[in-house]
Amino acid sequence: MAWFMDTYSMHQGYTVPGVVTGKPISLGGSEGRNEATARGTVYCIVEAARHLGIELKKARVAVQGFGNAGSIAAQLMVAEGSTIIAVSDSTGGIHAPTGLDIAKVKAWKQEHGTVQGFPGAKDVTNAEVLEVECDILIPAALENQITIHNADNIKARLVAEAANGPTDPEADQILWKKGIFMIPDILCNAGGVTVSYFEWVQDLNRDHWSEQVVNEKLREIMVKAFQETLAIARREQCYMRTAAYLLAVQRVADAMQMRGIYP
Repeated sequence: MAWFMDTYSMHQGYTVPGVVTGKPISLGGSEGRNEATARGTVYCIVEAARHLGIELKKARVAVQGFGNAGSIAAQLMVAEGSTIIAVSDSTGGIHAPTGLDIAKVKAWKQEHGTVQGFPGAKDVTNAEVLEVECDILIPAALENQITIHNADNIKARLVAEAANGPTDPEADQILWKKGIFMIPDILCNAGGVTVSYFEWVQDLNRDHWSEQVVNEKLREIMVKAFQETLAIARREQCYMRTAAYLLAVQRVADAMQMRGIYP
């Protein structure tokens, strides 16, 4: 991203930091960008847990995917008082009903290149991580992980999509009928693109916000978006993904109508 910015700026004849986002902080990047996707996910989980009556300090959490989004989401859920009982990466997963020490799991993965083999945990497959007994499931890996073939086996009360498209449409219907609350990806993992927007705003104003300011602005936006989506879901008696689409389409339609038909 620094090279993109530099190349564009050279052609313009002056520095244009806002042309791309995801830059190093020293070149106009934003504080908090690396953690933003996971942090936005957890902000949504906190709101959903409040709505569902889930006490986060007693919640058991499973996380599929232990990259940037998944590992940081796990750490943030621990900070909320939750217990992480299962995680997985591209090589497979681990399950420990009594809980995992996420800091030690991260160190193990860094040393061994996999979470599997972690002392005190049982090795499981990626698919099995999705089906463990838990309160909150965070798919933070690949798309199409929850499908018509395994949706009936999902035991979580709350699914928070930190990945893009981890649930297919048929599985959506099954989870809805099972009474599992879903926070859809276009809402749940929007923290990353939101902080990219913050980076652009800071660059346009030649400003730099502290991480505390970034996180607070992100929390405000994520909470507002969640509550607006939830209100539509309750009003229309639909699940959250449909409600998110209804909200998005309505915003575009309203804006087009207000702008008029010129020319």
